Amino acid sequence: MKVNLISDTITVPSKGMLNKMFNAKVGDDIFRNDPTTLLLEEKVASMFGMEAALFFPSGTMSNQAALKYHTNPGEQLICDHFAHIYNYESGGISFNSGVSCKLIQGNRGMITAPQVAQSINIKSYILPKTTLVCVENTTNKGGGACYDFKVLKEIKKVCVENKLAFHLDGARLWNALLETSAKPKEYGAIFDTISLCFSKGLGAPIGSILLGTKEAMREILRTRKQLGGGMRQVGYLAAAALYAIENQWEEMRKDHKRAKEIEVVLSKCEYVKEIAPVETNIIIFTLTDKIDETKFLEILQGKNITLTDMGSQTIRIVTHRDYTEEQHQYFIDVLKNLEI
Repeated sequence: MKVNLISDTITVPSKGMLNKMFNAKVGDDIFRNDPTTLLLEEKVASMFGMEAALFFPSGTMSNQAALKYHTNPGEQLICDHFAHIYNYESGGISFNSGVSCKLIQGNRGMITAPQVAQSINIKSYILPKTTLVCVENTTNKGGGACYDFKVLKEIKKVCVENKLAFHLDGARLWNALLETSAKPKEYGAIFDTISLCFSKGLGAPIGSILLGTKEAMREILRTRKQLGGGMRQVGYLAAAALYAIENQWEEMRKDHKRAKEIEVVLSKCEYVKEIAPVETNIIIFTLTDKIDETKFLEILQGKNITLTDMGSQTIRIVTHRDYTEEQHQYFIDVLKNLEI
């Protein structure tokens, strides 16, 4: 039996999703006449109470397009030091937009309004102008942590008072929506732009979407083209995203449940030093100093189990829709009886 828990991006389309894709009505999205893509954009924008949306091939591209829209070269954005836009988008912030980052040492990838307020540069020609605040929900490096929505509203207040734009990297926002009381339209009411991913917990093969005003999407449409994101009969992929929203969103609850069950098992293992609190589908834990992380992963690989090495004795596990109950029980049994 093989168990791959490196990410929730490794899933393949379900039979229902493939059928939806196969029967999709398509056009040419470069000319903005692909009906399935337009339907997806309208549906998600309406869900979040925002004016418009634009489908992207990746979350990195949608994030980068949003950052470019909100900033000018030489300016500065504020984000947590764990932020995906800073750590895992190939330096795109500097390459695409020419802006720098003021990094905040938050809690598990989450920052607060006072921290944001303290990080805004004073008006001086010798300092970069602060123009944007970015948050990530759930946090990737923070172990799938979910923001308290009250904190996000407090950050929004700071943004309004200082005339800063507010962007949400919501690659796994679907997971946060399942675990918290905040609704999609509440997010739409406080963020200027929101990026959402379909290829993680939702199980679509590819695709993200960016939400914002009609004016923003008109300008970002050009940026998407410049970044190579113009697509043709992309309705086949948009159909997968539509199916995921309509049929596979609630299924992510089982991913969360299994992640929390793994957390309980790891908490009793002698080779584990520390586990980050598990809220959604990501488990991040640290091995004791006497355990070599490379050897640890090799032992698991020998049992057909693949996890992610994050360095510094830290391992990441991500549950997903293709991780079956049978695989789950096998994995738990291995963790309980592992000899190192």
